Amino acid sequence: MALRHHPKHILDVATGTGDLAIAALKLTPDQIVGIDISEAMLEIGKQKLFHKKLNQTIQLQSGDSEDIPFPDHSFDLVMVAFGVRNFENLQKGLLEMQRVLKSGGHVMILEFSKPQTFPVKQLYHFYFTRILPFLGRIISKHHNAYTYLPRTVIAFPQGKEFINILSGCGFNKISQRRLTFGIATIYEGEKSSL
Repeated sequence: MALRHHPKHILDVATGTGDLAIAALKLTPDQIVGIDISEAMLEIGKQKLFHKKLNQTIQLQSGDSEDIPFPDHSFDLVMVAFGVRNFENLQKGLLEMQRVLKSGGHVMILEFSKPQTFPVKQLYHFYFTRILPFLGRIISKHHNAYTYLPRTVIAFPQGKEFINILSGCGFNKISQRRLTFGIATIYEGEKSSL
């Protein structure tokens, strides 16, 4: 999807260890910047980039999704994978992403979603709310292990509701593409041209 826009300056929000930033190299950008609040994850990512000799094209740095440390209109593409669900203030984070986009730039968001069709919906719900937390408790020996993920996925606005939030944050031409029977969804939007 992003390939058709030919982005030259890309921001990867909640980059973690930089895996999405590395995958975005196939877009042949001039520069990719990844930001995250976790210094430990960034350090792992920086080591990975150093060993792969990618640290000239990709830079990882500390940054908060709700206070992105770049000027207005800095990037052609802002992307985030499995991160917006964890924003403390969803609208504030989306508005920041919109702010740093150039006019006509694009946002791409990959996030977990809930399948809607039988029997995937029922199997997914059972696995996510019963099996996954049970296995998490056994493996990690912590009672609440793996209950956070199902809770956040269930609570996160999806489909039309999330599209309305994106629209309210100044994005237009918004689309969604459900993946893997609806277990994840890619949302794409554009910042209005001036």
